[in-house]
Amino acid sequence: MTRVAAIDCGTNSIRLLIADIDRGSGPTKLTDIVREMRVVRLGQGVDATGELAPEALERTFAAAADYAEMIREYRAEKVRFVATSATRDARNRQVFVDGIRGLLGVEPEVISGDEEAALSFAGASSVLPMSGADRVLVVDLGGGSTEFVLGDQNGVIAAKSVDIGCVRLTERHLTSDPPTAEQIAAAEADVDAAIAEAGLDVPLERSTAVVGVAGSVTTITAHALKLPEYLPAAIHGAELSIGTIENAASDLLGMTRAQRAELPYMHPGRVDVIGAGALVWRRILTRMRELTAGEVITATASEHDILDGIALSVS
Repeated sequence: MTRVAAIDCGTNSIRLLIADIDRGSGPTKLTDIVREMRVVRLGQGVDATGELAPEALERTFAAAADYAEMIREYRAEKVRFVATSATRDARNRQVFVDGIRGLLGVEPEVISGDEEAALSFAGASSVLPMSGADRVLVVDLGGGSTEFVLGDQNGVIAAKSVDIGCVRLTERHLTSDPPTAEQIAAAEADVDAAIAEAGLDVPLERSTAVVGVAGSVTTITAHALKLPEYLPAAIHGAELSIGTIENAASDLLGMTRAQRAELPYMHPGRVDVIGAGALVWRRILTRMRELTAGEVITATASEHDILDGIALSVS
C-alpha cells in the first residue's frame, strides 16, 4: 500500500487527491483519503493576453500552500503535480513553475494535451466496466481545453486535445448576462470547428458510449437531476438521454448569473462559466448522436477523471 498525493491544476480549478494505492495481485485499487477542490481561475485572461495574471497566480499559490500542509498532515509518500491548458498557453509559466516548486518541493509538470487525454481516460476508465466490444469516448471538458479520448478495455485508441473550454469561451464570446444569440452562435462555431479538428485524429463515429468528466459535466448532470445539493454519489454513473442533457444545458445557458447562483448544487466559482460549459457539452453530444447515426443516445457522468489518473500514474 502506498499513499500518494495528486494535484491537477487546470484553467479554472486546482484539485488535490490524497489516496492509498493497493497494487496487489488483483486490479489496482485506489482508496480516497482526501479530495479537495478550489476555484482559482488560473487561466484568467490567458486567451487574450498569453500570460498568467498576477492575481491568478496569487490565488493558485495560496491554494497550493494549503495543499502542501494537507500532504504533510496525511503523510503522503509521493506527490505528482500536473498543470494543463492555461499553463501550457502562458509565456510566463516559469513564474508558476518556480512558485509551485518552492511551495511543494516538487516540479510541476506542464503536460501536453495528449498526456492530459490519456490521464483522463485512465481515471475515468478505472471505475467503468467495459466489455471487449465497448469503445468508450471520454470527454474531459475543462476551463481552457477539452480532451476527446477513445479507448477500450485495452487502453487508449486515439486522443486529441482542443482549445475549447468554459473559461476560454466565456472570455472570448459569452460576455453578456445572459449571452446573446449572436454570442452563442459564435461560440458554437468555435465548438463545431474543434469537434471537426478532434475528429481528424479520433474516430468519433466508432464510439459506442460517451462518458463526460470534470466540473461542467457533473454540474449539468446535477441540474438535469434537480438535486437538492451537489451529491457526488448521485451524479457519478448517472446515465441520461442526450435530449435530457441538451435541455438541462440549454436551461443553464439561458439563465442569468444571479439565477445560476441560486441553484443549490452550483459552486460559486462556476456561476459565470457554466453557461459556456453547458454550450460545449450540449454541442458535443448533439454531434455524437449525429456522427454515430443515433447509436449513441445517452451519456454518463463520472466523478473520476484526470485526478484519479494522476494518482494511479504515481509509481
